[in-house]
Amino acid sequence: MTKPVVGRIHSTENFGTVDGPGVRFIIFTQGCRMRCEFCHNPDTWEIGKGREVTADEMIEEALKYRSYWGEEGGITISGGEPLLQMDFLIDVFKKAKALGIHTTIDTCGKPFTREEPFISEFTELMKYTDLLLFDIKHIDAEGHKRLTQQSNDNILEMAQYLSEINQPVWIRHVLVPERTDYDEFLIRLDEFIKTLNNVDKVEVLPYHTMGKFKWDELGLTYPLEGINPPEKERVENAKKLLHVADYKGYETHKGK
Repeated sequence: MTKPVVGRIHSTENFGTVDGPGVRFIIFTQGCRMRCEFCHNPDTWEIGKGREVTADEMIEEALKYRSYWGEEGGITISGGEPLLQMDFLIDVFKKAKALGIHTTIDTCGKPFTREEPFISEFTELMKYTDLLLFDIKHIDAEGHKRLTQQSNDNILEMAQYLSEINQPVWIRHVLVPERTDYDEFLIRLDEFIKTLNNVDKVEVLPYHTMGKFKWDELGLTYPLEGINPPEKERVENAKKLLHVADYKGYETHKGK
């Protein structure tokens, strides 16, 4: 008998409304190598922790809420960083698609490489993935390292690869004063996104401090102490510079 693939998750959410189309069941995986200064889930960072689950267990739990999903909803796997557990994602999504469930991954793309064995597994995963919520944390290389302690080279390469294979994505960008909220960076990000042919939507996510208490509970120093969420005018400026209204998913999102 084949041993089932086991994933490690942090938690689940039953009625997610901001992690893909419609109402969604969200699986938050455990483990991430990024150290984003604005992270509101630092308790998902440590790799190897979390609750062990199988794909069958996750599908069974998700199906309890299917009646609430409507025509657009489904399952989103978020994190942490989901792509650190691709075998688990493939198993979950393969079984979800067999049941006609819409599948979405929320990722920062950091594990991406065109080398083996990753690229073959990723190609397999894309067969069962309807949408990626792709977080581009910072378009500037040095700015990205300051914000996340990691390079963005392979993240931008993943965006290009997804465009090559025409995999639908929503680009997400967190607007952080004193980090990403500069017109120069927003214009450069807009220029990069325009080189991609698979972007259905661009979302500006205003930085918030609601996760700061988790840093405090974990005994971590919050790196953005004293930085307030962006003013409404700056959020609107970012939306304008990123031309969010030009993407076909904008009106659908606007109407929700």
